[in-house]
Amino acid sequence: MPDATTIQRMFAEVAPGYDRANRALSLGIDLWWRRQTVRTVRLQPGERGLDVCAGTGDLAFALARAGARMVATDFCAPMLVRTAHKGPAASRPAFLAADTLALPFPDRSFDFATVAFGIRNVSDPVAGLREMARVVRPGGRIVVLEFSRTRVPLLGRAYNFYFRHVLPRLGQWISGSRNDAYRYLHDSVMAFPERQQFLDLMTQAGLGEPRLRLLTGGVAAIYRGEVRG
Repeated sequence: MPDATTIQRMFAEVAPGYDRANRALSLGIDLWWRRQTVRTVRLQPGERGLDVCAGTGDLAFALARAGARMVATDFCAPMLVRTAHKGPAASRPAFLAADTLALPFPDRSFDFATVAFGIRNVSDPVAGLREMARVVRPGGRIVVLEFSRTRVPLLGRAYNFYFRHVLPRLGQWISGSRNDAYRYLHDSVMAFPERQQFLDLMTQAGLGEPRLRLLTGGVAAIYRGEVRG
């Protein structure tokens, strides 16, 4: 896996075309995945939420529209710059550059924390989950949306071919970046713990009642755990 500096540089280079590439490469399904993540949070209006590895803010904005008071962080400042044109000012999340492994918030600052397609970019996922849990009150929720490896035979073969051979080239073309960010996307998803393995990581991080829901034939998964008192 590339080091943090290399990952940060890759995302900075793809930031201008990031949203456009996401919509095209997923055929817009990523928007539905985020809506399902918002439902999994089960937020109450006015709750305070944190979205880490927020990228250009799609999940943070979705949670804000659902009634949460959102703060969003990412360690790649050029990604956060792309949030400037999104959403009305009245419900706009607060964005700041921060490392998920060292969040600049006091203990128990939030009612829940989320991360979408970012936990596999954290060099120590268990430490990242622990840090997210640190800033969430006891009884609060940690919700993770991440890619998974489908086990549906026909879908799996087609998806794996697309993911390995087609998506990296399309990603470069649509985003306008010549780096290996979309090759890294494939490699990082293939190497990252999924399903029961990731539930085990949540348990190692001290989260209670970890559970998962598979989406789109297992191409993505939503994980949910509770912060213990």
